[in-house]
Amino acid sequence: MKVAVLDITGKDTGRQVELSDAIFGLEPNKHAIYLDVKQHLANKRQGTHKAKERADIAGSTRKIKKQKGTGTARAGSIKSPVFRGGGRVFGPRPRNYSFKLNKNLKRLARKSALSTQAKDQNIVVIEDFSFETAKTKNFTDVLKAFGVENAKSLFVLGNTNNNVYLSSRNLKKTTVITGDALSTYGVLNTNKVILSEGALEGIESNLSK
Repeated sequence: MKVAVLDITGKDTGRQVELSDAIFGLEPNKHAIYLDVKQHLANKRQGTHKAKERADIAGSTRKIKKQKGTGTARAGSIKSPVFRGGGRVFGPRPRNYSFKLNKNLKRLARKSALSTQAKDQNIVVIEDFSFETAKTKNFTDVLKAFGVENAKSLFVLGNTNNNVYLSSRNLKKTTVITGDALSTYGVLNTNKVILSEGALEGIESNLSK
């Protein structure tokens, strides 16, 4: 599949690049996408939730009333979950939500995500660019050129470009990454994927292994 290469003003440079069908033309594997996105979101969870159970409550351990003759249910501790201020039954405890996935499955998921966006014509290829100074206005002009100033966009660069990154940092709906940081969740959670020529080479090299 051939795609025109644009400059940062959104104009056609007259050149085209070939997008590999093995990466951008697959029949998406929805289950692989599901597992990779699930792992991504699980790994972001802190897992620091904690509720006090009856062993964690500060309080007296004496028997609060006699066993028999009260006409009510027997009770042995003020820290019992049935009383106000008592411990919680089976409350949440700190835990690690992360889990592992096979490398080949993660690679298939990324290729499926890219194929999904390519099928929806949401992938744009631009020539490599940089800014002399870090200014948000510079990046805003680029977004306007591609009509994504009010939509989510993912810019994938070939190499780390500090000025480009700093120029986009204040824009909530825009994410700038390098090709090696590409994720299934990031590709799908955006309206437009904008790839630089340098990033395209790296992506095809990594995902064709």
